[in-house]
Amino acid sequence: MKDMGTLLINFAVQSCRQQGLDYDYQAVHDVSDPEFLKLNPLGFVPVLLDGHSLIGDSFAIIMYLEDKYPHHHPLLPHDLHTRAINFQLANIVSSSIQPFQNLTLVKYIAEKVGPDEKLPWTQSVIRKGFTALEKLLKDHARRYATGDDIFLADVFLAPQLHAAINRFNVDMKEFPILSRLHEAYNEIPSFWKALPENQPDAVH
Repeated sequence: MKDMGTLLINFAVQSCRQQGLDYDYQAVHDVSDPEFLKLNPLGFVPVLLDGHSLIGDSFAIIMYLEDKYPHHHPLLPHDLHTRAINFQLANIVSSSIQPFQNLTLVKYIAEKVGPDEKLPWTQSVIRKGFTALEKLLKDHARRYATGDDIFLADVFLAPQLHAAINRFNVDMKEFPILSRLHEAYNEIPSFWKALPENQPDAVH
């Protein structure tokens, strides 16, 4: 599995596990392989192949599963405002943090600016996103991000928090709500089973 896709894969894997869905995990070791590019011309993971349905975007995969299996654990609350907050939280992670810590961009910074700038860049991007998340969560977080049940926002937050703390060494002292949520997510079996190090192709 390419490191660049670890977080994205975990969005989808955590969604499947949280919804109680069975799936066949296929590791991708070379996203530039012509056969893989037939599935996703962008060369990104994850990709969902469900019968004749081929979907190559984490958010799209999750929403597809949400619509296809409405009787499983729903990831979207019924309340319209809370639903919108879930979309907002998920988008901050998927659009305003993750793309800027992507291995492709980090490698580019290392080449054009210098290898010592990789970690500071990544940490600054994550801190900016976490500052926004912390402010937004202040009015909505309870046991989890937007209530006492796991919803879409949690599926995106859990792997991002894990990566920030364990991979990028982000100091979480200024993010007490996010830190508390991280601890809560670590107690959920479906979440820790979806961690990168617990996948079949993980390198130990």
